[in-house]
Amino acid sequence: MADTETGRDPGATIAPSQEMFDLYDQYCHNDIDRRTFMDRLGRFAVGGVTVAMLAEALLPRYASALQMAEYDSRIRGERITYDSPNGAGKQGKQMGGYLVRPANASARKLPAIVVVHENRGLNPHIADVARRTAAAGFIAFAPDALFPLGGYPGTDDEGRTMQATRNGAEMLEDFIAAVQLMQAHPECTGKVGIVGFCFGGGVCNNVAVRVPTLGASAPYYGGAAALADIPKIKAPLLITLAGIDERINAAYPAYEAELKKAGKTVTVHTYEGCQHGFHNDTTPRFDPENARVAWIRTLDFFRQHLT
Repeated sequence: MADTETGRDPGATIAPSQEMFDLYDQYCHNDIDRRTFMDRLGRFAVGGVTVAMLAEALLPRYASALQMAEYDSRIRGERITYDSPNGAGKQGKQMGGYLVRPANASARKLPAIVVVHENRGLNPHIADVARRTAAAGFIAFAPDALFPLGGYPGTDDEGRTMQATRNGAEMLEDFIAAVQLMQAHPECTGKVGIVGFCFGGGVCNNVAVRVPTLGASAPYYGGAAALADIPKIKAPLLITLAGIDERINAAYPAYEAELKKAGKTVTVHTYEGCQHGFHNDTTPRFDPENARVAWIRTLDFFRQHLT
């Protein structure tokens, strides 16, 4: 049976090589364009396997991999807008995102977690992560950095292109405004954490620098904050890294050492043998067991520091 979004057979088995993963990493981080990606992928097209088949094996499978439906009985979600006075740039001052609560929350206030997407906007996978977060007992809010440009366009390729046009400093302000929105939300206890992946992991590190009242920060394989900014960090950090991720990991020995030297609360877990993006269960980089362990640790970390 074909994937309803991509037309692919979810049962097709093409096992990407490490060189293919590295090539995809360059492509999805805008180091090379699509034409270059496809041209270089061509050298792996042998034995009846086409370039198109190889590309499809590396791209996300949203329709067949989501864990929670939008209308799952355990949660209730809605799209909202919020003010971002220092962000959103020339496109306006309004931001938008996906707010999800546990269905059984009633009048009880809960801590909140801001969920930050990768470099392609609020795609179906990140919306799914927000639902999982709410099902675990938190208010979850996933902002969409593409909202000022019309929102996530439906494909990651278009999303990456759109997000690359936005100013990075303004996007950081948008996510800071999201944390502040949750801190003041009438259904929130005022305790707010943040979790993010890749681009979102870098946002987590930098929000920890900028928001001294942040309750906890859990970056997944994202860029480290500047060493000079470490004294400003007050929130505990749970840092998740992939073992096969030289581009990101290069900065972390010095970052971790300086955090500890400054007396910050930090735990670093490196998942050996895993690719960058291993938590994303819609791609072949997904590592089921390590993703499961990392997510349990993340939720336990937030329960420890926010409840």
